[in-house]
Amino acid sequence: MARRWRVLLVTSSAVFMALLDVTIVNIAFPDLRRSFPEDSLEDLSWILNSYNIVFAAALVPAGRLADRVGRRRMFLAGVLVFLVASLVCGIAGNVEILVGARVVQALGAALIVPTSLSLVLPEFPIERRATATALWTATGAVAGATGPSLGGALVEWQGWRWIFFVNLLIGVASLLPARRLLRESRDDAATSWPDGVGAALLAGAVGLLALALVKGEGWGWSSVGVLGGLAVSAVLFLAFISRSMRHPAPVIEPALFRIRSFAVANVGSFLFGFYAAMLANALFLTGVWGYDTFTAGAGMTVGPIFAALAAVIGGRLADRFGQRAIAVPGGLLFAAGAVLLGLTTTEDPAYLTVFLPAALLTGVGLGLCLPAFGSAAVAELPRNRFATGVAIASCFRQVGAVVGVAGLVAVLGATGQAEDLLDFHRLYLLIGLAGLLTAAAAVALGRIRARDVVALPAAAPLFTDRNR
Repeated sequence: MARRWRVLLVTSSAVFMALLDVTIVNIAFPDLRRSFPEDSLEDLSWILNSYNIVFAAALVPAGRLADRVGRRRMFLAGVLVFLVASLVCGIAGNVEILVGARVVQALGAALIVPTSLSLVLPEFPIERRATATALWTATGAVAGATGPSLGGALVEWQGWRWIFFVNLLIGVASLLPARRLLRESRDDAATSWPDGVGAALLAGAVGLLALALVKGEGWGWSSVGVLGGLAVSAVLFLAFISRSMRHPAPVIEPALFRIRSFAVANVGSFLFGFYAAMLANALFLTGVWGYDTFTAGAGMTVGPIFAALAAVIGGRLADRFGQRAIAVPGGLLFAAGAVLLGLTTTEDPAYLTVFLPAALLTGVGLGLCLPAFGSAAVAELPRNRFATGVAIASCFRQVGAVVGVAGLVAVLGATGQAEDLLDFHRLYLLIGLAGLLTAAAAVALGRIRARDVVALPAAAPLFTDRNR
């Protein structure tokens, strides 16, 4: 196997592990409640929420640090941290230790995701980078969608602890070859460390935004906690932007967003509602159609399979015809699948005639959209900003996922029963609207000219908006 494919395989395996934990824990929640009956539902919810919030908050600072310190070094550190935290999660004897270990897990994941793609891209020629990004992105998408089915099987087999122990098998298989295979790269032109205060402001802003959205239904959307979290988040964002405009080594250079492909791709990733769609499918199959957890997870796997296949094809087509030509139909297909569920599902199960065709449409749409936006986000970045760029794109996608899931909770509340079918119809139509907005954003990508830009000084402006 050629070296570049081995690098892609090793780094993608670690990404699969990190993103698997975004969704795999959801399916184990009932088993966790049985293991910790004296803890409240609010306390147990932090097993889920802490990972998503810290992961979103830490992505960009981690990516910027990796560009400065070294991407290989940070990747290996991230995998090691994630593995140790997974072991602690699996042996945790109380909820407090489990939540703390989940926070450490999220920090490891925030190091793995941006560094992995930044290590892959230099291994591929420019004309093949969309394909490489497509395969890398598909790994994450499949991990997120595989979580419910894999988690259900592990919980049925040995209980909730094995949803964490399985990470050891995946992570060690990535860590051992990575040590001798990966090449170190960093921003050698950097003369100062990235702005630490700015990193704290950004992490706090993203973390508070995610917290307010995640807890909106539980605390109440008009509660002091939610409104205060949103307000403080907005203030921190404004302070971060102001500081970034003045600091010689900001965490995010404002000039990055003058690259249209980068800015538009992040908007598209934010709008794309695939995480909400996955959760909606799980709730619908178990709540409305009455499937057990394992059957529902198995029924959902067709989407990830077609997403992976579409990603391979879409990456090759994007290398030839451009990302816009792939992302636009991807968004439309995703929207069509969601609308089909919103208009045709009934209380009577109809997997083969209704759910399966819709899953095929959304799966193909997912497999086209995510890789197209992922490759568009980095196509015109210089090498010394690869990790930062991937981190920003991942952060936009993660915050979009949190917003999407918060919207789902706002529509469904504590539902999932047959009498709430109309709520699911409204939800699927809203997800379809997100697909249409994603396609509209893809139209604005314009013609992307992939380029291999040399590293630039950390404080130098990267590009001017030249052309479009």
